[in-house]
Amino acid sequence: MTGSADVQRAVDALARALSQPVLIEDARHQPLWWSAQDEVDGTRIRTILHRGVPPAAAALVVEMRLAAAAGPVRTPAVPEADMLPRWCVPLRAGRALLGYLWVLDARGTVAPADLPSLVACAELAAATLARDAAAAVQRDQLRSLLLARLRAGPDEAAARELTALEGLGPDAMVTVNAPRARDGWDLDDVILDGGMSVHVFPPDGRPGAGRAGAGRPATSGPALPLVSLRVAVQRAAVTRRALRAGARLPRPTWDALGSWHLIVAAPADLAVADVHPGADTLARLPRPDLMATARAVLDHGGDVAATAAGLHIHRTTLYYRLDRIETLTGVNLRTGPDRDDLHMALRLAAYRQAGD
Repeated sequence: MTGSADVQRAVDALARALSQPVLIEDARHQPLWWSAQDEVDGTRIRTILHRGVPPAAAALVVEMRLAAAAGPVRTPAVPEADMLPRWCVPLRAGRALLGYLWVLDARGTVAPADLPSLVACAELAAATLARDAAAAVQRDQLRSLLLARLRAGPDEAAARELTALEGLGPDAMVTVNAPRARDGWDLDDVILDGGMSVHVFPPDGRPGAGRAGAGRPATSGPALPLVSLRVAVQRAAVTRRALRAGARLPRPTWDALGSWHLIVAAPADLAVADVHPGADTLARLPRPDLMATARAVLDHGGDVAATAAGLHIHRTTLYYRLDRIETLTGVNLRTGPDRDDLHMALRLAAYRQAGD
């Protein structure tokens, strides 16, 4: 069975045999293996040092249909891309394009008799990439299975298997972001706007190997033990739901919910009307204007000017709505003693609606 080291040895051997620099890149022109570089051009330097190719060089690949080539193709010089003549062999597994093998040939010294060695090196690289891709798929499938087990509840065996699979420490910690953030494992089966992503950390809180955070606080709050993934998912979900319900938090994280913790933890059999019947009355109206206004006034501590500005309405309109709200609920939103009850009930109603 071949591996990356075998491909590198083959690249070095081919470069020595041809006395020409050799490069193998993936289908996105990211360098994978290359020989010692002697006489090179700007395209080769940029490919290796900056992991990208000039647009003119990329255009050549398309124009010459190199991805569909049946064998080695000699490409011409492209002065505008600082690109010398070279040979190209596409790397394939079946019909799938995996990358390209390139051999610089500015002096035209690569002879037809040398071409089978280019093809052999390309086939070795393609086989290695195809096997690695298949292994990556299997690894992803196994990881998804283990994550599903951990999402279902504490599973010490699943946590150990995931730790071994990913090379994590025994005390790895986990957070969840919603919507998903970069550099995490997706939880695409979660029915939530933007999905979720899982991020694993060592106990010191720094991002684990290959699991860098997204540069922002995690939606699920402080990291939890890996075996508690289900709790982290639940925390991220209720936080996201509270934000959809209009929660005004100092940051979009579970540990910043404040009094919203009481809302998200409210038992299902606690009706909105049990907290305050006025909220239920407003929630049942055909239009949401009065409910939204009541929430805004209470969120602003009864400040009429701030509320009018926040709702983008005239104060006269706001005063009219306040009179209607007081008539329907029996609560004076600026001075009434039961404003807190109505406020919590309105939050609970919005949270329940966000879930729907």
